[in-house]
This record gives sequence, structure tokens and C-alpha cells, in this order.
Amino acid sequence: TVLRDYGIEGPFREPMRETIAGTKTETVHRENGVTFNLDARKVMFSAGNLSERMRMSKLGRGEYVVDMFAGIGYFSIPMAVHSRPSKVLAIELNPNAYHYLCQNIRMNRVEEIVEPVLGDCAKVTPEGVADRVVMGMVQVTDRYLLKGIGALRPGGVLHYHQTIPSSMHPKKAISDIEEAARAIGRRFQIQRCIRVKKYSPGVVHSVVDARIE
Repeated sequence: TVLRDYGIEGPFREPMRETIAGTKTETVHRENGVTFNLDARKVMFSAGNLSERMRMSKLGRGEYVVDMFAGIGYFSIPMAVHSRPSKVLAIELNPNAYHYLCQNIRMNRVEEIVEPVLGDCAKVTPEGVADRVVMGMVQVTDRYLLKGIGALRPGGVLHYHQTIPSSMHPKKAISDIEEAARAIGRRFQIQRCIRVKKYSPGVVHSVVDARIE
């Protein structure tokens, strides 16, 4: 099957794709010892984020992790398969993505670790429980920073993804974290800044790791 891609739109981050040839759009993707079942017309999947998914698969051992934009399990499942956190709370708003998230949890046999939650992370993100919070969305992620920081215990780690102008990498993402942390009286320390990939001309997909006290 061949699809023409017009990008991602709307609050559900749904792909706008037209079928050019073929009929079947559901597929199984395997990488790094993890299996993802997905429908390429209904849910997004970025091959360009592979290095970040592999990095995250090495983090979280024994921790309580909150994945605020879980999708089909891009980060939750690699962490569960390879690092074995004590728990991963995987929150997803899109019903189609949530459907495949649940399938992928079962397919990778991590039901005892990953708990899927269908809902808006602005409403269902818990407070003060997490050792690690993953905010793996871009463009509007800053709107949810207060929730992400608030979910962390003192000393927990935040992974903040955002799209920013290349000339402002990583200063703009760091300033987002600083503003949100100060708003709720939390201190932070930047651990790492990563340029995940080019997002569009003059714009990069960035991720900043920050320890929140």
C-alpha cells in the first residue's frame, strides 16, 4: 500500500493521508526488540524518532513513569520491554491510538507494567507520584508543562519535547521549563539537550531532560 502524507492535524494528532495504491493500511512494525501494531491511515508514527525511542528504552528501571502523550506506546513500551519500570502510566487522548496502545501492550507482554489510560492528560495526569515524566508531543507541549512538572516527585526527571527554531535550540525549550517550574515554586537542573531531528525548514524537534526538585 502507498499513502500520500499531508501531515498531522488536530488535537488527536491524526495523520492526513490518502491511499494511492493498495487497500491494507494496518501493519506490524518491529524495531529494537519491540513490536508495534498500527494503522498508517489512523495513527502517526515517525521513523525519524528511532534514536530517541532507543535512548528511552534504556531509562526508567524500577521507576514510576508517566507518559503523558503515549500514542501507540512509542516510549512506554520500549521502556517496559527493556528497562522494566515498576509502572508506566500511559495516557492517550486519541481513541484510535489508544486502541493500538492496548494491543501493543498485550503483544509485547508488558501488561503488568504498562497501564493504559484513555483521557486528556490535562485532566488525568496524577500529581507528585512520578520518578520520570515523558512529554513526547511537539508544538503545543508547553501548554502541559505545569501538569508534567507537577506529576514529579522531588528529584524526578522530565523529558520535554518541543519544536523550536533552529537558531533558538535549546534556549527556547529550557526557558519554557524555567518559566513553568518557577510558576509552581519548583527548582530544576538541565541534564541534557538533544536535537532529535529536523522538523521543517528552520525548525528542529528538540528534547530537554531536566531534574525537577
